[in-house]
Amino acid sequence: MIIRKNHKILVQGITGKQGTFWTREMQTYGASVIGGVNPKKAGTEHLGVPVYGSAVEAAKQDPFDVALMFIPPLAAKAAALDACAAGAKLLVCLTEHIPAQDVMEMHAAAAASGTRIVGPNTAGLVTPGESFAGIMPAFNKRVFQPGPIGVISRSGSLGTLICLNLTNAGLGQSVFYGIGGDPMIGTTTRDALEILDQDPGTQGVAICGEIGGSMEEEAAEYAAGMKKPVAAFIAGRASPPGKKMGHAGAIVSGGKGDYGSKRKALEAAGVAVADVPSQLPSLLAARLTGL
Repeated sequence: MIIRKNHKILVQGITGKQGTFWTREMQTYGASVIGGVNPKKAGTEHLGVPVYGSAVEAAKQDPFDVALMFIPPLAAKAAALDACAAGAKLLVCLTEHIPAQDVMEMHAAAAASGTRIVGPNTAGLVTPGESFAGIMPAFNKRVFQPGPIGVISRSGSLGTLICLNLTNAGLGQSVFYGIGGDPMIGTTTRDALEILDQDPGTQGVAICGEIGGSMEEEAAEYAAGMKKPVAAFIAGRASPPGKKMGHAGAIVSGGKGDYGSKRKALEAAGVAVADVPSQLPSLLAARLTGL
């Protein structure tokens, strides 16, 4: 699911400091925020929208499409289950450090309800010129501009850098999809790649991956059959094996998930692999010109 201007967003934890700041920015940008959740402030109004005691209660009054979580780790499971029960199509989970057992229950509930989870530990989603949900600076025109390139990234900071490079190169972005940096995420690199492949506004895709796991190799399998050009950057080239670097998912174990295996799989699938993020715009521009 790509977030659009018409998608209704419910912000769980809207009255907190971060929830307030980012909700205000989303509203200014044009996102359709229909309300928020804080059980202690149910029945009040915040930032011009109603505050509900739960997502289920909110859905009874105004059905929504997207639930955005500004929720602390130990309360994340309850909030996620509430959003799933309310019928959310998409759950954007910004929270990191959620207990593993809780994450497993969240994914099980989402599978049962048909809810797509993005995250945990995502920076969010951006559709430049339309809407965003999360903590990405969609409002910064030096970083985000409407364009033909879909961006998939585990990292919010590296994803921002890649979007900046694309904008500076005059390309811009169709979609930014922050999949999250935790080991157990709801939307993988391959999932996001399939979504962008089906998006008519996306002409090419930039993937920002990391060492650890097998998501990039699985994405490579799908990319091999794509007509749209794909370029990738893999962070962690110099990281020692067996040591966690940054994200919880960025760990190489038993010789699997290392930089070499990911690069080899991507290049074998016809994906152009950049040595540094700044090379991605030229790699994509060359391939777009050749279409």
